[in-house]
Amino acid sequence: MKNNFENKLNRLEEIVSKLEEEQTDLDASVKLFEEGIALSKEMTQKLQEVKFKVSSLKKKGEQLLAEPLELGAANNEETDHAE
Repeated sequence: MKNNFENKLNRLEEIVSKLEEEQTDLDASVKLFEEGIALSKEMTQKLQEVKFKVSSLKKKGEQLLAEPLELGAANNEETDHAE
């Protein structure tokens, strides 16, 4: 099963809950903490990738909106077909 962002977030929440429990022994806490740090790094990297993609898409969209629509060329094509 592929670990997606939501699954990793759920696991991280489980880890935090277990670390907050007073019954968790020191060795288990250290292992959970290590797993939590690794998940946090993976999730941060994924969020940075998504942020970059969104930023790139916004720039492309702004460029498309900034370019003038060439209506003259479209009108010439229509008249060429009418003849």
